[in-house]
Amino acid sequence: METIDPLLTRIEAAAVLTISIRSFDQRVAKGEIQVVRIGRSCRFRRSSLASFIEANESRLTAKRRAAIRGTRK
Repeated sequence: METIDPLLTRIEAAAVLTISIRSFDQRVAKGEIQVVRIGRSCRFRRSSLASFIEANESRLTAKRRAAIRGTRK
């Protein structure tokens, strides 16, 4: 049997990412965080938040490497 990824409200999702709701809303508006729409409600999968964290972790690491090498992209 397949397990269903729990859906979170925007307040819960912002808390998982430890960012403000305003910052969370901005990232959603930019399309950086995937949204599940159920009628007029927006919900967020935990797995989407994990993907967002991984994607940003990689970007930060690349920026840090570039800063250490003294080169910027």
